Formats: sequence, structure tokens, C-alpha cells
Amino acid sequence: MIAVVGATSWGVTLALLWSRAGQSVRLLARTEEEAETLRRDGEHRQRVPGYRFPPTLTVTADPTEALAQAEAVVLAVPSQTMRTNVRRIAGALAPSTLVVSAAKGIEIATRRRMSEVICAELGGHGERVVALSGPNIGREIAAGLPAATVVASHYPAAAAQAQALLMVPMFRVYTNRDLIGVELGGALKNIYALVAGISDGLGMGDNAKAGIITRGLAEMTRLGVAAGAQPLTFAGLAGLGDLVATCSSPYSRNHQVGIRLARGQPLDQVLRELGQVAEGVPTTVAALELAADLKVELPIARAMHEVLFAGRPPLEAALGLLERERKAEFPD
Repeated sequence: MIAVVGATSWGVTLALLWSRAGQSVRLLARTEEEAETLRRDGEHRQRVPGYRFPPTLTVTADPTEALAQAEAVVLAVPSQTMRTNVRRIAGALAPSTLVVSAAKGIEIATRRRMSEVICAELGGHGERVVALSGPNIGREIAAGLPAATVVASHYPAAAAQAQALLMVPMFRVYTNRDLIGVELGGALKNIYALVAGISDGLGMGDNAKAGIITRGLAEMTRLGVAAGAQPLTFAGLAGLGDLVATCSSPYSRNHQVGIRLARGQPLDQVLRELGQVAEGVPTTVAALELAADLKVELPIARAMHEVLFAGRPPLEAALGLLERERKAEFPD
């Protein structure tokens, strides 16, 4: 049995994916009111409309009920609420249960990755903590389209266990030992999806977007390696794969935020109308603080920060990046 924490778009999508494949899934809602609405409607009409819950998917607001006999608990919650959600379920968590982070972000207050937040709240237990990340556009997965992803852990046995449990038809799961790289790849790509959205909103074309993707990947890799990740991870599903999908898909929330910013909408209005979390916004803050700690330069991310929080016009920020000093693509 799989427990999914979070009736978010991603949480509901994962619950649908595994329950359709015959897995017994329990979805933990935030409140009894939310749980009752989902049970009554038999779908999430606001987040994932039109996709009915299979009989193998049950909804509850009780952590003890949700986690009873669970082989794995998957946390599909916003990164900035991860700590609160782990505290909520900690008392109901069995020692043998895998804990899978499906969140893509960095905690702003501590600059910690999600697995680090989970371990801090559980008092260690890193041997059962896994991160799931990859080019996984939720709307496509909900529609039954194929996708591939990665499960990563410092402990190969945990990753293998997660792979065996979470891999179902149309959802191929690979393992990876580079937990740092997989988590940072999933988090950082959201920044460059914002930038790609601005580029598209300004009508800058495919050449510009290709430049954003490749130079964004260079920044992701530079910061990741400084934090202890393996550079090859950023060429994989959790790095380049997720970056391409999120920078290109019309279903990417971060990409949509960038488009709206390019059209002159203020950030607070964009986020209010979006009605969901765009992880690239808080991750931009956390990534730059982490980069300062590690003495790593992230010029694209810094320009994005100026647009988000300092009122710099998107076109001015884009042109400023093009006017930077001359450099070699691959420094000696």
C-alpha cells in the first residue's frame, strides 16, 4: 500500500497513477472538509478535473489511517511546507516505511534539500529516505501518457525498493545514488523555466530558449557540483530531462508564470490567479543564498531574482544577460 500526502495537483496525479495500476493508495488531505469533498466528487475538480478516482484510491484526513500498513509514504507537498507535513505524519510513521519526497524545492530558511528536511524532522533515518524527480508533467501523466523518472537515495537498497514499488506501466522508474544531484536538479530547473517563460512571453524565439536551457544547465551543474553532486546527474532525467520539459511544456506552472511576467503582470497577481505554488519563485531565493554560501555565480538566476523581487523589467534583464562580459563556454 502507498500513502500519498498532499491533495495537490501532483499528489492527486501520483495517487491516480498508482491506483489505476492496481495499487492500494490512500491520499491524505489537509482537512476533513477537503477529504469529504474529494470523496463526494470522486475526483479533484479544482486541481485534476475529469479524472475519476479508481476504487483502489481512498481519501482521508487522518494520518494514522492513511499510513497504516503503508510500504511507502510519498510527500507531494510544496517545498516550503515539507517540514510541517513531516511533523504531521511522524507519529503515524512505521520504522520500516519508505519516505519518498516528490517535492522539488529548497527550504528558504535553512537552504536544505527536501531529504535533509525530512531526516531532520525524523531524527535521522536517512536509510529509508528517497527522492523522486524527473520530467514528469502532471497533466500528461494524469492523461495516461508515458513518462520516466528517477528515485535517488544514499542507500541503494532504499532506491531499489522504491523502484519496485513505484514503477508501473507508462511510468518507468530508474535508480540513482546521487541524491544531492537529483534533488538539486529537480529544484533548480524551475528557476530556468521561469526564465524560458519570460523569453517566450517576449517573443524571443527558439534560439534564445535553447540558450537559456543550455546555460541554465551550466548554472545548475556548477551549483550542484559545489554542493557535492555528481556532474553526470545533470545530464540525466532529473537534470536536462526535467529542464527541457519544464521550459517547454504549456502545462508547466513556472513557464506560465514567466510568460505572464513578460506581459507586465505583477508577481502577486500572477501567483494569485495561478492558485497553485510555482516552486521556481521561492527556489530562486534559496538557490542564490546557497550559491552565496558556496561562492558560485548564477547570473541567470540572479537576473530572475531581480525581475521577481526588485521590479526589474523582464526585457531589461534579458538584454543585460546578453551584454555580459565575453567568456569561454568551457573555462580551462
